Amino acid sequence: MSLGTAVFLGILQGFAELFPFSSLGLLVILPHVVSITVPTSGAKYLPFVVALHLGTALALLWYFRREWQRIVVGWVKWLRGKRTTEGRLAWLLIWGTIPAGIVGLVLKHPISQLFSKPLLAAIFLVLNGGLMLWGDRWQHLARTKVHAAASLTIGQTLKIGLFQVLALIPGMSRSGSTISAGVSVGLSFEDAAHFSFLLATPIILAASLVEIPKLHGGLHGLAIPALVGGIFAAVTAWLSTRFLLRYFQVHNLFRLAIISMGLGALSLVLLH
Repeated sequence: MSLGTAVFLGILQGFAELFPFSSLGLLVILPHVVSITVPTSGAKYLPFVVALHLGTALALLWYFRREWQRIVVGWVKWLRGKRTTEGRLAWLLIWGTIPAGIVGLVLKHPISQLFSKPLLAAIFLVLNGGLMLWGDRWQHLARTKVHAAASLTIGQTLKIGLFQVLALIPGMSRSGSTISAGVSVGLSFEDAAHFSFLLATPIILAASLVEIPKLHGGLHGLAIPALVGGIFAAVTAWLSTRFLLRYFQVHNLFRLAIISMGLGALSLVLLH
């Protein structure tokens, strides 16, 4: 893989991971519709893709560094018997990460096989847009309003975590799924996006611990491209986070849902 390709895929990852267009889906589809050469079999491509995701996670960690510091300190205080809002938020993030963590470990091999199925990814990209359209509807149907993520119940957090499982499927967006679930339990779009971005960090870091070592020593010839792509993914993700947190102060998911459905439909046409 050329460094130019790695830069392009890194920028795409940093953009589409947070904008709800499924970076995983686009990374699976693009090699089949444009002239770029990547090892699209799951065993070779997965470590590279995870490296790009790691760049995104590090950008999120840096963007929310002060909040993460308070969360970690609050969690430690909680373990020592002093309950704080930040400590409770830490436990909620742990609960929200568990579903995707378990499913990712148990179904790792079947999921990696989806990396060679761009047509399926395009179909799920359309379905992803449909899910976000329902997300807009769910906000109006929410029985109660939750004024902050730390006020979520464990049940509500597990629901959001279950929706994060969908992001393991190429074409289904992590942010789109979890924001939709967040507003369905009463969060505002802004707070749902904020919680979604916090929730993305632990699961991506955990996946990185499993997959990144496979790039050691230049395995598959992707170590250097993965590093370069990860850097560009981080920069793009930081900019995307800054934009989207402002965007969701005044907008919902509708426009982004239509774009996702359009990208999926276009991909289906190009793949045929």
